[in-house]
Amino acid sequence: MQYRQLGRSGLRVSVLTLGTMTFGGKGAFAKTGATDVTGARRQIDRCIDAGVNLFDTADMYSAGQSEEILGQALQGKRNQVLITTKARFPMGDGPNDAGSSRQHLIAACEASLRRLGTDHIDLYQLHEWDGHTPIEETLEALDSLVRAGKVRYVGVSNFSGWHLMKTIGAAELHRLIRPVSQQIHYTLQAREAEYELVPIAIDQGVGILVWSPLAGGLLSGKYRRGEASPEGSRHLANWGEPPIRDEGKLYDIVDVLVSIAKERDVPAAQVALAWLLGRPGVASLVIGARTDEQLAANLAAADLSLAPEERARLDEVSAPPLLYPYWHQAKTAADRLSPADLSLLSPHLKR
Repeated sequence: MQYRQLGRSGLRVSVLTLGTMTFGGKGAFAKTGATDVTGARRQIDRCIDAGVNLFDTADMYSAGQSEEILGQALQGKRNQVLITTKARFPMGDGPNDAGSSRQHLIAACEASLRRLGTDHIDLYQLHEWDGHTPIEETLEALDSLVRAGKVRYVGVSNFSGWHLMKTIGAAELHRLIRPVSQQIHYTLQAREAEYELVPIAIDQGVGILVWSPLAGGLLSGKYRRGEASPEGSRHLANWGEPPIRDEGKLYDIVDVLVSIAKERDVPAAQVALAWLLGRPGVASLVIGARTDEQLAANLAAADLSLAPEERARLDEVSAPPLLYPYWHQAKTAADRLSPADLSLLSPHLKR
């Protein structure tokens, strides 16, 4: 297992993180899985044996059950691992039971600590932007949690580029805790993050954690052009997250994935994960699994190294269009581009 620095922090995280959305299976989360404590212990033990040191959850997953199961399954192992959880979404019906206010964040953190059965959270993430709460209030609340020893590091998730830069700017202006990470959706099928979020990560030292790195199973290789969807799986017509805007391009990507996977004699999912691990700014991929077999296959991606030619094939078939002002910068500003700029523009300059 490889370990990477999480942004500008001194924290080292494994390149694969176990996501625990499948723990619990309560309410709407039942469709993702229903792993109980016994199954969670089995998955966690396998991950620790493989070198995974980061475990991801959120207070809203199965209305807190995911945190409870993770805490129980980690009994006796807490000092060996890092826990990251999130807050922002509703956890009750009251007017202050959601958002990133001081009131909600402090209450949510204390509730998460109780469910997890721990005295601190290693990485506490804002699960989504809150446009109603001043970011200074949010950062002051996070800063107080760090000073109280309840939180070690903070991060954000699902922020836009300007949301992230506003947060960083306010943190530096007021000398408050600065986010060390952003958890985002980023895959071969969805490379929008490369326009702003990846360059910001490189320029500002914010580590990237990737959620749903197989695009909810789209890049697992089980969805193929002209073939019926596997029994028990979602149909593309009903896919909600991530959205499928170009089904033809999706299948083009899968065709290349499957081709490389056959040449390597590995599952297509491993190739998709290995491609992501080679992208600029990426610290760790949050993987999950409904079965032990899926988990074992995904863990093996940490040891798969793609050849430059294989990467080039995947890059080309999945390349996002160059939006304005980036196409103009590629034509007129090539003499003065930073490493952050080049994370998006370098392939276009070569053309």
